Amino acid sequence: MKMVLGIDGGGTRTRASIVNGGQVLAHEESGSIKRLRVGAEAAETNLRALLKDIYAQAGISAVDAACCGVASCSLPGTVEWITARCEVVGDEVIALDAAFQGGPGILQIAGTGSNTIGRAPDGSRESAGGYSSRLGDEGSGYWIGLHSVRRALNAYDREEPTQILDKVGQIWGTATLEDLVNLGDGTPGPDFAALAPAMNELAEAGDAVALGVLRQAAADLVEFVLLVRAKLRRKHHIAGEVPVAWTGGVVEKMPIVREAFFAGLKAAAPEMPIGEESVVSLEGAVWRAKRLAESND
Repeated sequence: MKMVLGIDGGGTRTRASIVNGGQVLAHEESGSIKRLRVGAEAAETNLRALLKDIYAQAGISAVDAACCGVASCSLPGTVEWITARCEVVGDEVIALDAAFQGGPGILQIAGTGSNTIGRAPDGSRESAGGYSSRLGDEGSGYWIGLHSVRRALNAYDREEPTQILDKVGQIWGTATLEDLVNLGDGTPGPDFAALAPAMNELAEAGDAVALGVLRQAAADLVEFVLLVRAKLRRKHHIAGEVPVAWTGGVVEKMPIVREAFFAGLKAAAPEMPIGEESVVSLEGAVWRAKRLAESND
């Protein structure tokens, strides 16, 4: 049996598994290794600690192959730290493989950030979105937090009711609206993605502004899936429907978004197969590592 290591470097946490055949020998989690989010030094520290712990748990010193999926693909020293043949790919690639294992399909990622990626039967890929928190990532946790604050400020000017600014002030520890604005506009700014769970709670409690943000997030995610679907059909001459999978806390943990996301896709493409459960990206990293190990025989 081949010993392989899979790593999923998300925006909030990093997960890794060492697998021998179908048996998971070790599983560990650490902080994010996404450099754009936590900085190069923290990313390197988190990755080193993760690898040290998971090798110790498995009781081994090397693997036959490894795959690391992370948004910042050019991590310095990654191959050296893993001490084995390692493929480093984008986090969207391992998530796509977790869903379809090399086959065609469309994956909607909606966690801290967002991205939509589709694969044609010939292996070529099309995408939409994913242009970072400042320039895109519509429908992501970061987007929900940021746009909740923006819309709440607009509602404040219009004297429309919302609890968002009060809730954000509690989370950020700001005493006045001026303090909240200064912190929100600061450099580096606060973690807007961390606001998303609270915004979800407000939406579920009936806050109209928060509810509008979550519905817009779902609409944006639907639009990106349909855009990638159109690209696959037009550029790769796909006649039938392409299955859709999804992953990330926004769809998984926010029923308002999930229900609107499913409903929007069904309304636009009634025959499109949609996965019912969230994709586990780490499984894609393990799958790719197994293929890499087999190709090195």
